[in-house]
Amino acid sequence: MEKTVLAGASYTEQKYFLEQAFAALPESIQEEVRTICVVMAQKLACTFLMGFAEDGTLYFETVKREDDFDFDEIGAELEIKRIQREQKELLRALELWYAIYFTEEGEKVKQELLKQAEKNENR
Repeated sequence: MEKTVLAGASYTEQKYFLEQAFAALPESIQEEVRTICVVMAQKLACTFLMGFAEDGTLYFETVKREDDFDFDEIGAELEIKRIQREQKELLRALELWYAIYFTEEGEKVKQELLKQAEKNENR
């Protein structure tokens, strides 16, 4: 299954990354994504990634250091579930945005909406 990384943050490197393909996201959404990634990377002491699976669903991934035997997998899963619950609206909007701008079906919907808008404008 192919994955597309949206953004990520590294605790050890103290760096944040936003995939250039998603630079068109509104600045406020980019800031929320940045906050989620950085806070989760700090809280879990790992590299934290957000991205889209092949089917367009948003995924979260934690990457621990190879020598980090104290990494709390269960705690990480609980934190991810908390983010999914608390940020439900944002995450759904991101999935919808991705579907419209990055999938074949979304392109068809976008073209149809543009045609309808043009018809309404010409009335």
